[in-house]
Amino acid sequence: MTEQSDIVVIGAGQAGAELCLELRRRGHAGRVVLLGDEAWPPYKRPPLSKAYLTGAADEAALYAVPPAQWQRHAIEFIGGTAAVRLDRQRREVELADGRRIGYRGLALTTGGRARPLPVPGAGLRGVQLLRTMDDARALRPALREGCRLVIVGGGFIGLEAAAAAARAGARVTLLEGLDRVLARVTAPEISRFFERVHREAGVNLVTGAQLAAVRGRETVEAVQLSDGRLMAADHVLAGIGLLPNVELAQRAGLEVDDGIVVDECARSSDPHIVSAGDCANHPSRFAGRRLRLESVQNALEQARTAAATLLGADQPYRAVPWFWSDQYDLKLQMVGLSQGHDRLVVRGDLQKSRDFSAFYLREGRLIAADVVNRPQEFLLAKKLVAAGAMPDPARLADGDLPLRSLLAC
Repeated sequence: MTEQSDIVVIGAGQAGAELCLELRRRGHAGRVVLLGDEAWPPYKRPPLSKAYLTGAADEAALYAVPPAQWQRHAIEFIGGTAAVRLDRQRREVELADGRRIGYRGLALTTGGRARPLPVPGAGLRGVQLLRTMDDARALRPALREGCRLVIVGGGFIGLEAAAAAARAGARVTLLEGLDRVLARVTAPEISRFFERVHREAGVNLVTGAQLAAVRGRETVEAVQLSDGRLMAADHVLAGIGLLPNVELAQRAGLEVDDGIVVDECARSSDPHIVSAGDCANHPSRFAGRRLRLESVQNALEQARTAAATLLGADQPYRAVPWFWSDQYDLKLQMVGLSQGHDRLVVRGDLQKSRDFSAFYLREGRLIAADVVNRPQEFLLAKKLVAAGAMPDPARLADGDLPLRSLLAC
C-alpha cells in the first residue's frame, strides 16, 4: 500500500534539512517527509574535519536543528532507510524496506559520497574516508600522540584533517598528486602559504606524490608511491574528492551530467522534481556556465530556491559562491571563483603574517578573493565581487586604504 505525502525530500543533509524548514517558513502546511540513508537526524558536515574529529564537539553541536524541532515543525524524518526507486509516472518513492510514499512534489538532495582510493589495498582496515559522522568517529583513534597518519589529498578535507591531527600530536604525512595543495581553487602564492603553515606545524607534506598502493596484511602498514617509496602508516585517510549521488536520478531517467541537471530555479528535467546541494548541476549567472558546487552556502541557498519552486513561487538562484576553511589558527574565507584570473593582488604580507587578503582579477574585474583572518575585509570583498567591481590594483593592495573606499569602483 502506498502512503501519501505532499512533498518528499530524499537526502537528509543540510540541503534537505533547509529545504524542509523553508517550506514551513513559507507557510506550507502539507505533509513533508524527509528521508535519509543515515540514522542520524540532519547534521552539519563541516565540523567533521574540525571540532568533531578532535572530540571538541559532540553530536548535539552538529545537528542542523535540535532533533525535537522536526516534530515541532511537523516534518517526518525517516532515517536509516534508503530510497531505491522513483516511479515518476505514479509519483512514488520506493524505500529499501519496501514502503512506498506518494508525492505531489519531490526534492532530490542526495549529496555525495567520498571518493575511495583507486589503488590496491584500499580495502585494508585502517583506510578511511571522512564524509559522515560515523567516518569521523572511526578516524578519531588516529588523532593521538605518535600515530602515523597518511592523508591522501591536499584539498580542504585533507588539510583540515592534517591540522587537527598534527595539533593532537599525530605524525602526519600529507600526499598531494599535483605540484601544490589547493591547486584547483587558489593561486600558487596562496598554496605556498598554506604549505609553509603545515610544514611549520610538523606535517610532512609531499607534493607531486602519486599513490600506487596501500600495503599490509589485514591492517594498514604502509603506503607505496609510484616511484617505489614506502611510507609507514597506522591509518590512511582518503581526501580525494566527492562523487555526487545521482544513481537514483539516473535510474528514474532524469537528465544527469556531473550531477542532476537543474534550471536556475532548481527544477530538474521532470517539472515535479527539484534538486539542490552537492548533487545538483545548475546554471550560474555569476560564472557564466554550469556548476556543481560542494559547499554549505550553496546547499542552503539553493535549497531555499528549490522549496520556493515546489510551492510555485519560482525564485532564481543567483548567489555568489563563497566557502571557508579552518586550519590551526587560520580562518580562510573565499568568495567567487578564481579560475581564469589574470592578476593576483595581495593586501598584506604572505611571508611574515597570518592574515591577508588576496584578490583575483580578470581583465580588470574582481572575480574572487581569498581572505585569511580578516573577517571585516571578507564582508567587503563579498560586496566587491558581487558588484563586479573594477578597482585600481594599487589601491586594492594598499593596506592603509580602507577597503570600503573601493566599493564605488
